[in-house]
Amino acid sequence: MSDSRDGVSPELRALLMNGLALAPAAANVVMQLSRLPVGRGVAESRVPSGALVRRPIKRTRTTLGYITVALLGSDDDRARIRSEVNRQHRDVRSRDEDTVAYNAFDVDLQLWVAACMYRGALDAAKFIHGALTDELLDELYGHCARFATTLQVPPERWPPTRKAFEEYWRSTVVLVEMDDVTRSYLRGIAALTFLPWPLRVGVGPLHEFLTAGFLEEPFRSELGFSWDEGRQRRFVALLRGAVAVHAKLPRVVREFPLNLVWWDTRRRIRSGQSFV
Repeated sequence: MSDSRDGVSPELRALLMNGLALAPAAANVVMQLSRLPVGRGVAESRVPSGALVRRPIKRTRTTLGYITVALLGSDDDRARIRSEVNRQHRDVRSRDEDTVAYNAFDVDLQLWVAACMYRGALDAAKFIHGALTDELLDELYGHCARFATTLQVPPERWPPTRKAFEEYWRSTVVLVEMDDVTRSYLRGIAALTFLPWPLRVGVGPLHEFLTAGFLEEPFRSELGFSWDEGRQRRFVALLRGAVAVHAKLPRVVREFPLNLVWWDTRRRIRSGQSFV
């Protein structure tokens, strides 16, 4: 039964609000930016106020806010966010002298970004909860269409079924491509090179390991990460331990930081503050 407040069942809401679902976040960013025009559009962005490497806290808040509004917000909430994102995207386009053409309003590329976000949600759900029922998988897939329609993607462009999505994914993943600019940018995100030295040294290696572990081919090889059975065993053991510990925490802690981001985003919307 759906929750009338946001159109999702209690089971799906618990899945979407699990803070551990953010573990594959960096890998998902790599996936989104692994199409060369998308990667160049972000790496060469002329909108410094939203750049991750310059303002990591603001960019993270904005990204998580978009995700929570897209999945749990009302139609009015999503229209507000779409308007603000569009305002930022107007300046994200290539110039005549750029070697790679890109435009943040390209519907095909927006569909790709939304598809990657769905794959990230699906991967997170599987590693946290294990096997899911077909009913819940169908609900998750249908609901994640909001990732696309909260941008500029018409509803009819979202593949109608999970099977149709897999066909779309297989036909599109062959377009994954990085160059020296995007690969360097994305490896910096994986290693957290944009953070202050103590955080970069203390957390960077683990973050890079998790990013590589959550990536599949061809993303991992395009990024230049090596992987073997030993790394895979350590990765799986780390995830199992994290899931076991996380499941014993109180609900408010299990949902952090998504519950905080959702509260702050709704506060901003109600007070008329800028979201991005």
